[in-house]
Amino acid sequence: MTKLKMLATTAALMLAGTTSAFATECIAPANAGGGWDFTCRQVGKLLYDLKLVDAPVQVTNMAGAGGGLAYAHVVADMNTDTDVIVAASSATTTRLAQKAFGDATADQVRWVGAIGADPGVIVVAKDSPFQNLGDMVAAIKADPGSVAFAGGSAAGGFDHMKPLQVMKSAGFSDITKVKYIGVDGGADAITQTIGGHTQAMTGDMSEIVGFIKSGDVRVLAVLTEARVPGFEDIPTAREQGFDVVAVNWRGLYVPKGISDDQFNAWATKLQAVADSAEWKETMTANGLAPFTKVGTDFQGWVDGVIAETETLSREIGVIQ
Repeated sequence: MTKLKMLATTAALMLAGTTSAFATECIAPANAGGGWDFTCRQVGKLLYDLKLVDAPVQVTNMAGAGGGLAYAHVVADMNTDTDVIVAASSATTTRLAQKAFGDATADQVRWVGAIGADPGVIVVAKDSPFQNLGDMVAAIKADPGSVAFAGGSAAGGFDHMKPLQVMKSAGFSDITKVKYIGVDGGADAITQTIGGHTQAMTGDMSEIVGFIKSGDVRVLAVLTEARVPGFEDIPTAREQGFDVVAVNWRGLYVPKGISDDQFNAWATKLQAVADSAEWKETMTANGLAPFTKVGTDFQGWVDGVIAETETLSREIGVIQ
């Protein structure tokens, strides 16, 4: 039995005998309290509050295999269910690109949209000689071993990919020479950089807000399409000549077997949530930046991100 089928069987057993009086179910592929749970609960609440669905949205937590358990269950057992939405993020697409869900592929579901994101950042200590992203890129090109990045994900994870994308954008092809040290979360990564153990930190904006305010770090670039509200003094990588957007987006996918009309209906509902004042307040309160891509626009974007992640992952040896 393949890994995907085994995961689907496990998920089905977990849910056996359950019944629901809810019209819509949002599956959070992790335990309560994390980012996927946040997406389901906040988006689900607004779907009902804004009268986009007829009944409160049921949130089902289905932890396992880093999101793989829920993915397998939706693919195998809910392929035509029009009332199921599933929380996803950059971690979902990274794991799919790196075959972490066994034989699962991204085209086995439909990607509805993303409506907020934790921006990726490249950070240095306040006394770093690097004044901008170009300075750092030039230093790595001259001596790849001179700059080590600390990040909160393992080698090959999303944090690792960010500086690799920047260097690829700069025309640097030997990305295996870019030094990366995976530590236990963003707090440890920023501590490594402030302490001078690494020359830079790669992570998410939410992890460094306190350090920005204390003046312990400088952010060389935010990896968004536009500057982040509240942090307008931090330039984007694009502004500095490096065409990289790397954000930990918050979004949803739905079963592959629903019709185009049903898919478009979910995209329209998600767009309505994104446009609402209530969602804008939620983003501000939780440190999310605007990042809205829905429907076919998002589907195409996801396809591109997965292809790029797969290429980078092969180059650094994460996958064969």
